[in-house]
Order: sequence, then C-alpha cells, then structure tokens
Amino acid sequence: MPHTARERYSELVDAKLRATIVKRVGVICNNRYEGSPKAGSVKVPVRDTEVAVADYNKKTGSTMTHGDTSYLTVTIDKDKAVNELIDGFDAESVPGNLVADRLDSAGYSLALQMEKDASEELTTGGTALDDTAALTKATVYEKIVDARTQLSNAYVPTNDRWLLVSPDTYALLLKSPEFIKASDLGDAVVQTGAVGRVAGFNVFEDTTLGDKVDFVAGHPNWFTRVEEWTEPVAVNDLKGSGTYIGACAVQGRKVYAHKVTKAAAILVKKHV
Repeated sequence: MPHTARERYSELVDAKLRATIVKRVGVICNNRYEGSPKAGSVKVPVRDTEVAVADYNKKTGSTMTHGDTSYLTVTIDKDKAVNELIDGFDAESVPGNLVADRLDSAGYSLALQMEKDASEELTTGGTALDDTAALTKATVYEKIVDARTQLSNAYVPTNDRWLLVSPDTYALLLKSPEFIKASDLGDAVVQTGAVGRVAGFNVFEDTTLGDKVDFVAGHPNWFTRVEEWTEPVAVNDLKGSGTYIGACAVQGRKVYAHKVTKAAAILVKKHV
C-alpha cells in the first residue's frame, strides 16, 4: 500500500474521530507537549505562575522577576489498534465504499475509547467537590455557580471554560431558565459541539463521565492530550499469513495519553 494512501486513510479516521469526540483539542483539552509519543513519554509544560507586572521607574528601571514554567513527564499509557478482517478481497480489489465504511467505523470506535480514557483521567486527576448530594432541578444551577466561583478563586481564566455534563444533568439544565440553548448562541460556540451555555461555561453533554459523576468543570489550558499514529492506517493483504486466503485487513495503531496538569483547574461533581 503506497505511503500516501496510508496517510490519507489515517487522516480519514482522524477526521471522523474529531467529528465524533466531545473532548476536542482546543476546546476541552490542549496538545502542547515536547517530544515524540512513540518514545513512550513526552514533556508537558505546566504554567505554574503568571508573569509579574511591576511599576517602572525612569531612573532605576524595574525589578527583574523570574517566571516559573515547569515540565511534567507524561507516560504514554494507551496503545490501541485497528485490525479488522475483510474477507473475500485482496487489498487491490476491495471496494472503495467498503473501505470508507470501515474507516468511518474505526474513527467512531477510537473516538469512543479515547472519550472513556479522557473521562477517567479527568475524574481521577481533577479535584472532587465536597458536595456529594444528588442534583435536582432546584439545585443544579446553584452548584454550577459554586464551581464557577471555585475556579475563579483558583485564578482560572473565565474565557474558554467548559462544563461536561452527564445526560441526567443535561436533562435538569434543559428545565433551568438560566440555561441558554445552543440554538440561541452564535455559530462559533455551536461549532465546538456545545449544547448550550450556563454561568459562563460552554456546556457539552458527555455519556462517558462514569457512574455517579454529575459534571466536570474546567479549562483547556490544564488538560492535555498526546497522540500519534505509530502505524498509519492501511488496507493490508493477508497473503502469507498462513490462515487467511483471499482476504485483507484494515490495520493501524495509535498511542495516546491524557493528563490533568493542574488539579485545581478541573472540578468534579459526584453524588453518592
């Protein structure tokens, strides 16, 4: 299979992944890191302090300050493969529409797995809120405002804040007068996949948060995704396999990891 086809197939899978996944790069997470995921680990910059601003004196100048950006080593802990048999065709004769369908399915399945893995990192790496009472129509907005206040006290920027909500929490928000539906917002918000906005958060429904998780509130600056195809997606002949005759397979392999880099910037609301 020519190298250009392998790249094209990988791009098609990634396109489906981006269209399917809720936790998109630039919206829910960032992809700022140094190094190659293939090597097994990367360095992620963590902005520990902000640049200090001081008065300037024309005679003596300004006091020199020293900023602090540390680097966190993130181990690439997920190694996932696409390896699906297509019987009855060799790689050169398999119909294009069949390849397209299986690539689309591969993108969807990979997106769902990455969603689950990202949710696990968010809910274990973030800060659990003290209140574990079940949300109700009367309390859902109040609890989200409390999370907003806690993020502000942790100096998390107000722009680009997001709120991942379970289907049950989303149902409560739909009954809340404070919730602004996506249809009433501009295209820029809708294109991120948000279903609405409340208390300064762009809201996203997420079915993978896990049992008893009501919502996760955060900011993309402090949640990182690292990913790379170690084996680009290709349709490979299975001649010589010793098992399959007149068959081929859609095959590819991707490594990735997710990391919460500042626990105070990711808040998790659970109920008991």
